[in-house]
Amino acid sequence: MDYRIEKDTIGEIKVPADKYWGAQTQRSKQNFPIGEEKMPNEIINGFAILKKSAAIANNELGLLENEKAEAITYAADKIIAGELVDHFPLVVWQTGSGTQSNMNVNEVIAYVGNNWLKQNNSNYKLHPNDDVNKSQSSNDTYPTAMHIAAVLKLEDDVLPALKILKTTLKEKMEAFKDVVKIGRTHLQDATPLTLGQEISGWHRMLEKTEAMMSNSNQYVRELAIGGTAVGTGLNAHPEFSERVCAKINEFTNKKFISAPNKFHSLTSHDELVYAHGALKALAADLMKIANDVRWLASGPRSGIGEINIPANEPGSSIMPGKVNPTQSEAVTMVATQIMGNDATIGFAASQGNFELNVFKPVIAYNYLQSAQLLADSMLSFEERCVRGLEPNFENIEKNLNNSLMLVTALNPHIGYENAAKIAKKAFNENITLREATVTSGLLTEEQFDSYINPKEMTYPK
Repeated sequence: MDYRIEKDTIGEIKVPADKYWGAQTQRSKQNFPIGEEKMPNEIINGFAILKKSAAIANNELGLLENEKAEAITYAADKIIAGELVDHFPLVVWQTGSGTQSNMNVNEVIAYVGNNWLKQNNSNYKLHPNDDVNKSQSSNDTYPTAMHIAAVLKLEDDVLPALKILKTTLKEKMEAFKDVVKIGRTHLQDATPLTLGQEISGWHRMLEKTEAMMSNSNQYVRELAIGGTAVGTGLNAHPEFSERVCAKINEFTNKKFISAPNKFHSLTSHDELVYAHGALKALAADLMKIANDVRWLASGPRSGIGEINIPANEPGSSIMPGKVNPTQSEAVTMVATQIMGNDATIGFAASQGNFELNVFKPVIAYNYLQSAQLLADSMLSFEERCVRGLEPNFENIEKNLNNSLMLVTALNPHIGYENAAKIAKKAFNENITLREATVTSGLLTEEQFDSYINPKEMTYPK
């Protein structure tokens, strides 16, 4: 392999000739051979947006030459366009401030920017620290990139996927609003409801978690940029933070603001703890919905079998013809991963010492993984399961008419205790509620038929 020699304050080091990173990136690559989890592309993209915005802000403040700002912008745009992904090799398990990933971005931008300057016959040369990192520290840039990535991921991936699933549930809710079925509480028979009403509960879950996630995102919009090393803003212009935020908003079409207290934004990540809590709430709701779907579709002959879901692939390598609720299984596995991620984020965020939390990369990695998994699983679940969900009318009717809990409609007419006697008599003697009621002498057949109307039991009267 061909190498070139790069230098930093430690000394010289060999860097692969075809890679755009510099000495500090190479040292990190060699010093942290831990795992295969790479720094998320969303973080690199957030850094690129930030570096571009910082260069323009520094230029407007008279702190960076026009050509240098243009070169940084050119290189950052190439990163944002996804053209330089092979030049960001670092793993999550590195310094807890993310310094080496910040320098990875600085070095790649300097390398690409210098080539651009050379091609344009410029006498200027970019330095990764003095120019690309001007007015910045890893301590404020990494949390800024982290918040940019989190907001973009939620608003551009998670919420749109949730909307698609929510819309399909709304359609099913309306389509099945007159399909009366037996309800269940404690995994036991309960009073009737419609399939549309049951699905409306699922739909409302998504409405609520959508609002929770949107609300939590308002805190993630606060950016640490401008705090530099410990929050004081040393070596940054007083207007730098506000100007950078304005540029970030221009490039992302979002509404970021400069964090009012930079000491907080460097050492605390309670915003992402809170925001991920909303993701966990969504995961909990999806777990419940997916479990309901696979219970209701269980069988096909020995389970509940009140709904039919698409058969996407064979379910067994030994049992011919078996089909499993695999989309529900995928969703529930995702939910457990999100719950584990939430524990990691909460613990990591509690570990701020003095002026800095040094668990930033693991917080970012887990948050972004949760968001990605939720978005992907909702889209798959909607397309390959919920969209094709249909009632099994035969089983619904059989289970409804066979339920002892229809007796609840008799409470206002014969009282709770008499109704309980009828239910027990029907169960013990293996006869219908109608037979048990009439033979008990409490009601006539005509009275029973007028009082027991499953459809009328699905709304108050």
